[in-house]
Amino acid sequence: MQKAAFSLERYRFEKVFIDFSNKTSNDLNIGFVPSGKFYKDKSLYELNFVFEAHTESSEQPFVKIECIAEFQFEDNVDFDAIPTYFYRNSIAILFPYIRAFIGTVTLQANIPPIVLPTMNLSSLEIPLRESTKQS
Repeated sequence: MQKAAFSLERYRFEKVFIDFSNKTSNDLNIGFVPSGKFYKDKSLYELNFVFEAHTESSEQPFVKIECIAEFQFEDNVDFDAIPTYFYRNSIAILFPYIRAFIGTVTLQANIPPIVLPTMNLSSLEIPLRESTKQS
């Protein structure tokens, strides 16, 4: 099996939603929703990573942040040849940027910031792989 080398080319925060009128308590539930799109002609993978925070008493998030990251493969890689470790590692590479941004943007809102701990997000590998589309 040939190894696929890849690198993070860029990332951007596409959407930032904060509405503290929806925050009814300090008990937080957080969630992550990853999805992706692979561009064979460019050997480019676009990871869409959504973070949501809501209180236990509300399903409506009071913070929702969407980050899009682009990963470039070194060689031309077919969609079916993307190694499974890529999905897990792409999330692990992007998470520190998302974590820092969430803390900063909530702190700048002059409220107690949401400070995420270091997390093992390897459980998101399968949902990301299953939600990846080819373009």
